[in-house]
Amino acid sequence: MTDKIKLIANNRRAYHDYFIEDTLEGGIVLKGTEVKSLRKGEMSLQESYFSVIDNEVFLLGMHIRPYEQGNRFNHEPLRPRKILLHRREINRLKSLVAEKRMTLVPTKLYFRNGKVKVEIGVARGKKMVDKREDLKKKDAERRMADAVTQDARRSGI
Repeated sequence: MTDKIKLIANNRRAYHDYFIEDTLEGGIVLKGTEVKSLRKGEMSLQESYFSVIDNEVFLLGMHIRPYEQGNRFNHEPLRPRKILLHRREINRLKSLVAEKRMTLVPTKLYFRNGKVKVEIGVARGKKMVDKREDLKKKDAERRMADAVTQDARRSGI
């Protein structure tokens, strides 16, 4: 069976601020108006992170804009949202955060076969030096790609 995946949001900031060492997929508990807002793409993962509270994982700081036609059944934009994971996955994440000083950040939010899923990135924070090195590497790759296209244009390919 093929999975139909529709990307809602990609957290590029997470890849800029952290070294993502592992990823994990989890379901997310949402209200109806939240799903409708997500289908319209009205949300932000920018400041969000995961926290393990009482052996449950919650996504905190994710902003989902209230649905325009939601009336009194609308949701609170920044409410904590529970993540659905197996017990062994929660225990593993809990130990990584406690012992290895890792951070849990959302990297992607998407629909998989009609269900909203979130990709959890197990991350280690980057220092400013690491960020500068990444920017230099991206700039060098961009310049090489530009040089190749310029060379191809000159030779008439």
